[in-house]
Amino acid sequence: MARMHTRKRGKSKSKKPVGKSAPGWVEHPKEEIEEIVVKLSKEGHNSTEVGSILKNKHGIPSVKAISGKRVRKIMNEKGIKTEYPDDLLALIKKAVNLRDHMKANHKDLINKNALIRIESKIRRLVVYYKSKGVLDSKWFYNPDEAALLVK
Repeated sequence: MARMHTRKRGKSKSKKPVGKSAPGWVEHPKEEIEEIVVKLSKEGHNSTEVGSILKNKHGIPSVKAISGKRVRKIMNEKGIKTEYPDDLLALIKKAVNLRDHMKANHKDLINKNALIRIESKIRRLVVYYKSKGVLDSKWFYNPDEAALLVK
């Protein structure tokens, strides 16, 4: 099946390793990884940034393989909660930047279509998160309020 907003068919990116067990060369114990996650999240990093920092700086390929929990679950257990999911905030930030671009370049039709696609992704994610109970049932995406939310 083809992708929704591109003309391509497959996914071309790196894959996770097949094995779900922790690699033997990782020297960090489970408790130390959880402490690092808490420290990085208190510094203001979201869960995706924490995972990237753990992979790149600490040599931890998969937090779930070692600790048995995902980064988001570790953060929730330690009482560090974010108001909005990371993927939704990233899309909102992208939409806000495109809206600012469209104010200066109102004839840029390619980015106008890109903005429409991004906002449709945001609306679909909002419906999903409302059904899962992550977002309040009365919350909706408003582009004017989104600029205040991101900044």
